[in-house]
Amino acid sequence: MGILKRINKDQQPQGQVSSTPPGMPTAPSARPASEEPSRLDSLRSRRMPSGIGTGTSSYADLRNRVQQMLLSELDPRDDPRSPETQQRILEVFNTILQDEAITLSKTEKEQLYKQVVSEILGFGPLEPLLADESITEIMVNGPKNVYIERRGKLERATVVFENDDHVLRVLDRIVSPLGRRIDESSPMVDARLPDGSRVNAVIRPLAIDGPTITIRKFSKKPLTIEDLIRFGSLTKEIAEFLAACVQARLNMIVSGGTGSGKTTLLNVLSNFIPGDERIVTIENAAELQLQQEHVVRLESRPPNIEGKGEVTIRDLVINSLRMRPDRIVVGECRGGEALDMLQAMNTGHDGSLTTAHANTPRDCIARLETMCLMAGMDLPVRAIREQIAAAVDVICQQERLRDGKRKVVKITEVQGMEGEVITMSDIFEFEQTGIEGGQVIGRIRPTGLRPKFIDRIEAVGIHLPPSVFGIGSGMRY
Repeated sequence: MGILKRINKDQQPQGQVSSTPPGMPTAPSARPASEEPSRLDSLRSRRMPSGIGTGTSSYADLRNRVQQMLLSELDPRDDPRSPETQQRILEVFNTILQDEAITLSKTEKEQLYKQVVSEILGFGPLEPLLADESITEIMVNGPKNVYIERRGKLERATVVFENDDHVLRVLDRIVSPLGRRIDESSPMVDARLPDGSRVNAVIRPLAIDGPTITIRKFSKKPLTIEDLIRFGSLTKEIAEFLAACVQARLNMIVSGGTGSGKTTLLNVLSNFIPGDERIVTIENAAELQLQQEHVVRLESRPPNIEGKGEVTIRDLVINSLRMRPDRIVVGECRGGEALDMLQAMNTGHDGSLTTAHANTPRDCIARLETMCLMAGMDLPVRAIREQIAAAVDVICQQERLRDGKRKVVKITEVQGMEGEVITMSDIFEFEQTGIEGGQVIGRIRPTGLRPKFIDRIEAVGIHLPPSVFGIGSGMRY
């Protein structure tokens, strides 16, 4: 379908003003001027429904009508994000406003253009929230209730959707490129945005008040250990200790509640893995951002509309053992895959990392036992505990405090078995001293105990000073 190409400024008759809103790119002229009158007549023959530009319609109605006319002019086969398509959107947008004599201020024109483009190319009302780097989480509770998390605190957003169908259109735009679906027969979905941000959605009939979307945003620039030290999530001593644990190929579990920062910490820890090792990552929705070159990323797959073709995390863990990995990084253990992960840690894949939902390191051990039983094996509890004690070396407990800050609150060594019990020892722990102005006051301090695996750290040429563990006069917090 032919679309009017705007006349360049140097080709306009003297005194004619360009209709492109300030700050928008000018689409270059790409077709002979002789072709333009016919296209202009074609666009003018498509009369927009009455009410636009007459002052009787709302701004939302104006936006919807301009958007519909734009969609009718675009070729659905074109890549919506290509520069050529964006130029066509700009020129048709200006032509519609000129042809229909729609008078808007400069600010209104720019706002209308941004909103229309967001609906066509992006994720509609979510676009400004996704662009705001201070927002860490977005929660859509139906079309009219949108909340955000900023600096660990919840607040209501100013954007809204028109109705349930509007939310579903945006949601379909998120999940379709991933080969996933969400409908009445499959009303829940886990997905991700192009930047890796994690998306969970639930629609009717499960979500009674309308489609619900939860987006855990990822920082455009991956966080580093220095960032976590600056935020107060951990200390320099703890960072030094964790880096040594990863380089010494200790098996580590990052434990914590929902939204406590487990995946962020897992990302940071993975940066200490040497670049000459082969890493296989396994996730439900790929969100890990490993910086090494030799990384194989695997993602589970839900069943299709016929209930077939499902590939679980456990399937991927089992398959990864045939891929010659030096280390396996599982985004989260939440079921029977925990047993296969433990066996991998015990059979030559030292230095593997994973996360688990638990409130304390002791609870994490109990959860691992439960998840191993979910594998369907008729194993005695003692055998499972022996697997855990032999496989896991360190549990790093992450927590979101009352003031919204995320901190490492415990680093615990798994020492072994004594009778029927797995023995553990805290190496570092967070000590809260009070609350001041709504902020939690405290410090992460060493307990004064040296871990039993210190010999493994020293065997790779890393020598941690006694002060890291709070031993001697050089103690620092």
